[in-house]
Amino acid sequence: MKICIVKLSAMGDIIHAMVALQFIKKHYPEISIDWIVESAFAPLLQNNPHINAILPLNLKSIKKKKSNIFTQYRLVKEYAKNNYDLVIDAQGLLKSALVTKFLGAKKTAGFDKDSIREGIAALFYDTKISIAYDQNTIDRNVKVLCSPLSFEVSSQKIIEKEPFLFSAATEKKGVDTQKQYLLFVIGSTWQSRNYPKEHFVAIAQELKMQSYVVWGSQEEYEKALWMQERSPYITLLPKCTLDELKFVISNAKLLIGNDTGPTHMAWGLNKASITLFGPTPLNRIYITPINKAIKSSSKVDHYKLDKNDFSIAEISPQEVVDLARTLL
Repeated sequence: MKICIVKLSAMGDIIHAMVALQFIKKHYPEISIDWIVESAFAPLLQNNPHINAILPLNLKSIKKKKSNIFTQYRLVKEYAKNNYDLVIDAQGLLKSALVTKFLGAKKTAGFDKDSIREGIAALFYDTKISIAYDQNTIDRNVKVLCSPLSFEVSSQKIIEKEPFLFSAATEKKGVDTQKQYLLFVIGSTWQSRNYPKEHFVAIAQELKMQSYVVWGSQEEYEKALWMQERSPYITLLPKCTLDELKFVISNAKLLIGNDTGPTHMAWGLNKASITLFGPTPLNRIYITPINKAIKSSSKVDHYKLDKNDFSIAEISPQEVVDLARTLL
């Protein structure tokens, strides 16, 4: 059987869907799995033994240049020559549904109209999977990928998963893997999701461990530089590729970070982590013996997130330190 998964973005969402691969392979060892993804996130999928082919698209480029829609359509039609038995849209957006349809598979599957924000996408699926939009994000991804293949995965099995992110890197400039270190993930897509830099410094000062900071933008770089200047325990890393980031996280003793893709990598690598939540819901992750979370006191409407909710700043550094010590 030959299937294709359509999960275009974003980093955390892709990671939360990737966990399903190992369960699919256990049920169907001979199955062939391809994955269509936005090109920027393709390195996340690289080196995974359960993926036969990574098929990149650049749909985001259409926003800048409308004529790129024809280039991307031709690329999808080229991928359609793989003659898939089943294509599963794990994204649930109109654009991912159209990609799914254009692949011309014998069967298509995805969320039903009540399980996604863009309900119109469900019109393009033969098999429609029902799971509430406000259910756990990981459970939603596993269900939409496994139910069309006629099996379910329990929460306990997900907790007991094997690591599923793989790096080809063997070193990263600036990182001493011979010594234990913390890793701080300080950025995210919204300012209100970011834990204050002063609090990260306070945590480093209290734990007194080598603490590397990863960053992805100029703003994050300047924030990390500010932190480095205020603590002898904090070191700003050179910018990481996604493959290097997997390597750095896989060797960390503990990752502390905002609700964002690199933080979720720790869960995918079975590494200890603390995820800090403000305006986003806790049910985006799984709480495990080594993967913990701290949520601010604000209430979150899953259907209408408040980007002006800066309550993450209310989480005290001491609360993070106390939890970190239990994991260390």
